[in-house]
Order: sequence, then structure tokens, then C-alpha cells
Amino acid sequence: MRKIVSFVHVSLDGFVASDDEGMASLGWISLSDDMFEYVERRIQQTDTALYGRVTYQMMESYWPTASEQPDASPHDHAHSRWYKTAQKIVLSKTLLEKSNPNATIISSNLSDEISKLKHSVGSEILVFGSPSATHALMAENLIDEYWLFINPIVLGQGIPLFKNIKQRTALKLVKSKTFALGVVCLHYEVKRNK
Repeated sequence: MRKIVSFVHVSLDGFVASDDEGMASLGWISLSDDMFEYVERRIQQTDTALYGRVTYQMMESYWPTASEQPDASPHDHAHSRWYKTAQKIVLSKTLLEKSNPNATIISSNLSDEISKLKHSVGSEILVFGSPSATHALMAENLIDEYWLFINPIVLGQGIPLFKNIKQRTALKLVKSKTFALGVVCLHYEVKRNK
């Protein structure tokens, strides 16, 4: 069965985005070449990305043409190639599938639709950022793994990664990796009762 993997940057105090003047801001995220290489190796192991509407629209506005820009980095080239071929799943009640032909839109029956997706053929499904989608998946206990990129910053406020949690979830640390700028990636598996 395919796994749902939350792949997200988070502040030391647990926020996935700051809230600067009412706009979600990601300018606090630390990025480095060693992190890009690590992330690209991981991303190349999957063929499916899951987004919330806002993150999907942000990705669509950049990645399809990122490699065509004159100042495109090796990371831009690699991720743009992957993005163009990856299956995209979007959790949204407002997007229409017919106007977004390169994505499958899930707008209702989240648990049933994700269960079908998990039982379909393919590799793991990476959830990139997408706090609202992540919260919806958490509420249904559908996330199987977390790749948390802990950034060396305290935001004080913003959008929390863990919100409205109703039940305790045990996690097992599988791997950790520290990057040059002080970001630590913690890879956890959700411990399921057998």
C-alpha cells in the first residue's frame, strides 16, 4: 500500500508559515545546496505529489517553466523535470478538475478518496507544505510519515503544523540529517496498531 508522506519546513516552535500582515510568508526558510541535493534524491523516488489549493497554484506558477529561466539552477532543472511528469493530487473545494487537466482534484469524501489512492499502483505520495491539506489529512489519520525540516528560527506565531489534534499519535524516528545552515531533517514513521 502506498504511503502519504508529509514533507514540510517547520520553525523550531512548530510553525509552517509566518503570518506577515495577513499573508502566509515562507521567507524564513533556510535553503542550501546540500539540502537541495538531499531533497532531490528523495523526490526522485516518488511519482506523486499532493497539495492544497494554495500550494498547488504557487507550484503551477513556477515549476513548469523554471528550467527555461536564464538563471535556472541545477536544482531548478531537476525539480522542473520531475514536477512536469509527477502525478498531482490537489485537495480543494473550489478548484474544478476540468480547468486543471494536469491534476486530480479531491473535493469531498477525503478519507475514501485517499484510501483509493493509497491502494492504487504507484510509489509514495509526498505532501509538499500545504498546511490546510496536511491538517485535513491529519484529522483523518491518513499521514504515514513525516519529513520535518526543522529550521533554526523561532517565529512566535503563524500557521502551526499540528493543529486541532484530537488523538495521541506515536512516531518512530527513522533517520535524521543535519545541513550546513543548521536545518535538521527528522524522518518519522507513524506507529500504527497492527
